[in-house]
Amino acid sequence: MTIRRGVGLTPMETRRDVIVKAAVLAEELGYEAFAVPEGWGLDSTPILTEIALRTSRIRLASAVLSVWGRSPATLAMTAATLQEICAGRYVLGLGASTKALVEGFHDTPFEHPAAKLCDVVTQVRALLAGEPAQLRRLPGAHPLRLGQRPAAEVPIWVAALGPRTTEVAAQVGDGWIPALMARDHLAASADRLHRLRAAVAPQRPALTVAAGPITVADENPETARAIAAACTAWYLTAMGGVYARSVSNQGFATQVDAIVAANPRPSPRRATIPPAAWPVLDQLAAYGTGDEVGEQLKAWDQAADSVTILLPPGLPWPTIEATLVAAAPPTGPDTARPDPRSARVLAEET
Repeated sequence: MTIRRGVGLTPMETRRDVIVKAAVLAEELGYEAFAVPEGWGLDSTPILTEIALRTSRIRLASAVLSVWGRSPATLAMTAATLQEICAGRYVLGLGASTKALVEGFHDTPFEHPAAKLCDVVTQVRALLAGEPAQLRRLPGAHPLRLGQRPAAEVPIWVAALGPRTTEVAAQVGDGWIPALMARDHLAASADRLHRLRAAVAPQRPALTVAAGPITVADENPETARAIAAACTAWYLTAMGGVYARSVSNQGFATQVDAIVAANPRPSPRRATIPPAAWPVLDQLAAYGTGDEVGEQLKAWDQAADSVTILLPPGLPWPTIEATLVAAAPPTGPDTARPDPRSARVLAEET
């Protein structure tokens, strides 16, 4: 089996130079994709442009852009432009985001998110294929087409967790990006999505499932666990409830309640997971020494098409380097893991 690995970041990571350096190193280490998120901090599209100009092979993904933050026309222009800059390596990730972000940052009512997601994906895909804009508010206006070469080949991956948005991914997506999916539940969830895809869109190719754990490698396993726990607890307690509900619905309601109770004022770096809830950490994260992380990721390789490790925000560069080396895909059954020293030389050069 070919091992496919990708790297994803969190919206809380705002060190542009570190993001670019990590992407360059990820390409050197053989990762197939590097995903830059967008929330309330950095605009991901110029960062992806910078990465594209510094790399030549690795796929670059917006994972994800909110369907509330840009119009379908702007999303199509962005995707077509990045596809040209990336020389065909771009993946457009779209998601419905969260109520807290949509209303508290974009000043837009968070209404019917699944319908909004489906509508925007459909419109963007049509524009990228060279079709005229689908006018809804001003149907009497003259509909325009994208004023550059069509880019119908841009894959659109859909971020979805709930049943309605997951159905949208099956209907209109090229890939599925589920965040904070429990390791032992991912394979069954992916299987259900593939069966749904076959039922509702049999003419479309199979979905790519890109998912993976929050990942930290450190020579001190306790340090790695503390960092992974802080990031996991932050997502479960400070993201408007969407991840807490999702993980609870996967069978971990008791553990999620314990994590919420232990973090009345959560912080991305100071949040904690009480010992009673450690089983959920082991389902959502891979942590420990480099060898331990590599071993833990083998179970994820059986569940996802491309295991996308998620780097917690604010990691010092040596920890990022160690984590990327530990989780890098092997190039063959007898191939040793990359030498961290060569990665360090690359980092210094870039």
